[in-house]
Amino acid sequence: MAEEGKADAQLFQLLTNLLQEVEALTNQEEIELRSKIEALGLEVTKVPSKSTPQLDELEIARELDKLSAKLDDVDEMISSAIAADPQVQSLLSGTADVWMPVITATADERCNFTGSIGDDTTEVKDKEAVANSR
Repeated sequence: MAEEGKADAQLFQLLTNLLQEVEALTNQEEIELRSKIEALGLEVTKVPSKSTPQLDELEIARELDKLSAKLDDVDEMISSAIAADPQVQSLLSGTADVWMPVITATADERCNFTGSIGDDTTEVKDKEAVANSR
């Protein structure tokens, strides 16, 4: 890691020297470029924050209990909305093929949904471009 820091320092020293040469050749001070190089140098040398500590089984169980309680609240809200308004029930039933797979999917499956949504968005944009060109 010390070698990485040394290489970074050398790179930013080189960038600073090149900037000084450019400034000397053009007789113009490059304030914006200098500040960007300095900011990038600071960003590269930042020490990453400590990662969150590992949870033990008891803490995991507590977190799962909290999530279960939140899911119960959501279930309660959906149930009361369905009971109060038949249109809500109709809407949820009519769109279940869209949202049910997302709710019941694994994390890996959700990643695939995200990809296919992006693909569909591109397709929609392509169709809009064709429609606008007419």
